[in-house]
Parts: sequence; structure tokens; C-alpha cells
Amino acid sequence: MSAAATVDEAYRRCEEITRREARNFSYGIRLLPKHKRRALSAVYATARRIDDIGDGDLPPDEKLARLDRVRESLHRLPEAATDDAVLLALHDAARRLPIPLDAFDELIDGCAADVRGTTYATIDDLLWYCRCVAGSVGRLSLGVFDTGAPARAAGLADGLGIALQLTNILRDLREDRHNGRVYLPKDDLDRFGCNLELEGDGFADPPDRFIALVRFEAERAERWYETGLQLLPMLDARSAACTAAMAGIYHRLLARIVHDPMAVTRTRLSLPPRAKAMVAVRALVRRTA
Repeated sequence: MSAAATVDEAYRRCEEITRREARNFSYGIRLLPKHKRRALSAVYATARRIDDIGDGDLPPDEKLARLDRVRESLHRLPEAATDDAVLLALHDAARRLPIPLDAFDELIDGCAADVRGTTYATIDDLLWYCRCVAGSVGRLSLGVFDTGAPARAAGLADGLGIALQLTNILRDLREDRHNGRVYLPKDDLDRFGCNLELEGDGFADPPDRFIALVRFEAERAERWYETGLQLLPMLDARSAACTAAMAGIYHRLLARIVHDPMAVTRTRLSLPPRAKAMVAVRALVRRTA
């Protein structure tokens, strides 16, 4: 079998992982031309590998050891890609496009913080985490998209990543608390007199205080969207459409949370597939018209 066929198979494997696992991400990635779609699938499949270690059932020490091994393998490309389809595709993508592979180190740092059960005293502490787990993916994606002003674009990608991660944190408040994780800063919890202790299927905090807390955090996320979405005019039409689709899905989730903050105590909010597809279509039409 030729080397080209092997690389093609590696990309197909990454695209399969993305279609299967990336429920929101995949709606945007479909809007890219083939070479960028394949490259971003390789980035996603690698990031998914890291996330799956952190979210798995292994003891913390074993998770941290596996994260270290992933970090080492990323530092040993291309040698580590010999018998690993995901790393083979990632190496090929990084050889063709300016993908900043060192950003995976930050993603691993954020995942390791989850494994250790790190909590956050201040918003600055939480922003560090958001930049690690979401801003890093934004900067990796910029390497696929490419832009004429990389330094400014990287800062805006960080901002958009923060917005998406804050939305994700609000959406998953109940699920994360069941798993022993609290991401919201202690300063904010104290400010609103909340502790996010579980009671039945929800939280024990008085509803008025909980609603005020969630809307406060949502307003903060909205400000980061205003910053991060300034990235779109810096991208080519297809890359901007991809980014707008992914951001649009989470932005609509944030609007639903603002409308009904208590909804996050009842269910894990999501948009139906048809609504996600419509966000993607509108993003494409607006950016390519």
C-alpha cells in the first residue's frame, strides 16, 4: 500500500471520529474545503483523544500518566505517527499548514487540571483554564484557516474560545457537579450566596440567587462573544462560515440559558439537529454571499 493511501486512510479515520463525536463542531467543519476539513478533523481527533482520557474511568494517576504519554508522542512527531492513524494525519496536516502543535500542551494542561479536581478562586483563574481547553483549540484551528494577522487573530480566537467554554460550563453545571467538578469562581459564588450543592435533581441554592448567578456569568460570556466574533472578518469566507456556525450554535444555547436559567438544573440543553443545520446554512450564506 502506498504512503499516500495510508495518509488518506488516516484522514478518513479522523473524519469518522469527528462525525461521530463532534455533535456541534461537525456542523461547522462541513463547510470547509476538503484539505482544510481533513486537517481540522485531525486536530479534533487529537483533541478528542486528550479529552477522552480526562473524562474516562481510570484512576487519576493513570489518567495523568496517559496525558503525559500523549504529550510526549506529540513532541516526537513524526516518529510517533508510525502506527497511529490520528497522529499520522495530524503530522501530515501540520506539514502542509501552519498548525501550532504546541497549543496541544495547553489543552493537556487544562485536562490535567480537571483530573486533579482544580477549582478556581477568581475569574482570572477560570480564564486560564478556558484558554487552555478552548482557546488552544481556537489557535490550532487558526493554523488550518490561516489569517494575515496571526498575533491579533490568536487573541480573538482565545476570546471566542473563552465565550464557548463559559457557555459550556453554564450548560453543564448540574452534570459537572454530579462529577465533583465546580468551575465557576468562588468569588462569584460568594457574591451571589451560592454553593452549587446538589439537592434532588437540582441545586439547593435559592432559585433567585441561582438565576442571578447564571445571568451574571452569561453576561460575561456575551462580552467575550462580542470580542471573539471580531475574528470572522479576518478569515476567508469558508473559514469564517465554519467558525460562525460553531460559535452560532453555542451562542444560541447561551440565549436559551439567559431566557430560562433554571433549565440547566432540569436537563442538558442542546439545539435539535435541524436548528444546528440552519445555523450552519445561514453562516455559509452570509459569509459567501
